[in-house]
Amino acid sequence: MTKEKMSQDGAIPLAKPPVVRNALALSHEYVRKVVGSGDLVVDATAGNGHDTAFLAELAGPDGLVLAFDVQEDAIRRTRDRLETLCLLDRCRLFAEGHELFGERLDGIAPGRPLAAVMFNLGYLPGADHALGTKAPTTIAALQQAMARLRPGGLATVALYYGGDSGFEERDAVLRFVESIDVHAFAVQKTEMVNSRSCPPIFLCIEKLSPGKVRPPA
Repeated sequence: MTKEKMSQDGAIPLAKPPVVRNALALSHEYVRKVVGSGDLVVDATAGNGHDTAFLAELAGPDGLVLAFDVQEDAIRRTRDRLETLCLLDRCRLFAEGHELFGERLDGIAPGRPLAAVMFNLGYLPGADHALGTKAPTTIAALQQAMARLRPGGLATVALYYGGDSGFEERDAVLRFVESIDVHAFAVQKTEMVNSRSCPPIFLCIEKLSPGKVRPPA
């Protein structure tokens, strides 16, 4: 007999979560596998601070999170969230573009490798849609992330596009990741192919150990 998961009162079966995950869920699932206590990590697009707080929890009190966003309002929201969760002391927030994170990182923790960098591309919900991420600065930030990841470290991307965001950044980022050296990085792309509403694309860039090549699945 199959056992169904029940609600707390035992009356109504609870629906199981879907096996197929969206871009945000996959980002968290992958990052959770590689980030631990004391790690150095980056939230390249702070937004409302959800990923910053997620990274801060994983890195613990001995870790360090750098978070970037060009919008002052996003940094304010992120700061408020971190203060509420008592996580602000392990984070550094920067109201500037993520293409500058390599310079900031080299000043704060020179030579220290990154465990993970997270990107949510597009615009901040509820804010000015004209201030969304752009291909040139996003690709520059991805290159800096790749240069500083430790072996086994990840850069994850939830790539939102369409509507106000357009398709330019999506197309440029996809061309960029397709050109990455297979001997140095494993790159995964996952998307919902049966949706008509431009669902976000998930990208994961894993830095391989020297001399190792990830075999195809």
